[in-house]
Amino acid sequence: MSERTSSAERALRALADAAGEARRRTPDDLADPDVPVAATVLLLRDGERGPEVLMIERPDRGSFAGAWVFPGGKLDDADGPADAEEDAARRAGARETWEETGLVIDPGDLLAVSCWDPPPGLPLRIRTWFFAVRAGEGELVLSPGEAVAADWVEPGALLERHARGEVTLYPPTWVTLHTLAGQRDVDTLLGALRLAGFRRFETIARRAESGTMLLWQDDGEYGGEDEGAASRHRLEVGALPWVYTRRD
Repeated sequence: MSERTSSAERALRALADAAGEARRRTPDDLADPDVPVAATVLLLRDGERGPEVLMIERPDRGSFAGAWVFPGGKLDDADGPADAEEDAARRAGARETWEETGLVIDPGDLLAVSCWDPPPGLPLRIRTWFFAVRAGEGELVLSPGEAVAADWVEPGALLERHARGEVTLYPPTWVTLHTLAGQRDVDTLLGALRLAGFRRFETIARRAESGTMLLWQDDGEYGGEDEGAASRHRLEVGALPWVYTRRD
């Protein structure tokens, strides 16, 4: 079994376990002080066929072993007080980007795109802020302990590779790449992200006939019962290719 295959299988098992271990959400889950907070940065540049985003491949160990992710990591005390979470996350995103890639960004330039809260009840939960910014000049220098590879990729092309089982992605990364795909250039993409506005993803996990399914709060079945609402916002991750549905 190849290393890449085993990392993908571990990711699928983790998602299946999430459906089995998760519980119903409560109003306190989104601001649970016991949940660690992290930040990740979408570094964007113009490529020959449209916007490209910097992705790094994690080593085959740790929480996201072997996965392709955006640069980022957990907040630490130097990033600021917990009661100013977004500001602290901005500083953490800039700091982690520099530590992992050698690229310098200004926290004040970061556009807040989303915040992802994992399904409650899991033994490991990390609430993660996602920021976007146009990449500046600078030499890419990877931290050996944090990344084994890096690449500037077209979001849609990486999703196609994931659908073929060639790379490992986790749902927040997958959905974010889906959001980035199909724009003409970085200016247009950043404009579209600003227009869409900041979004919170309060995730629940459920088992369905197709396998594990993740739902978000604007899905008609989010509360546990379909109340007749036709709205859907979900990602089916039981098998490749993953199926994303968003319908108001």
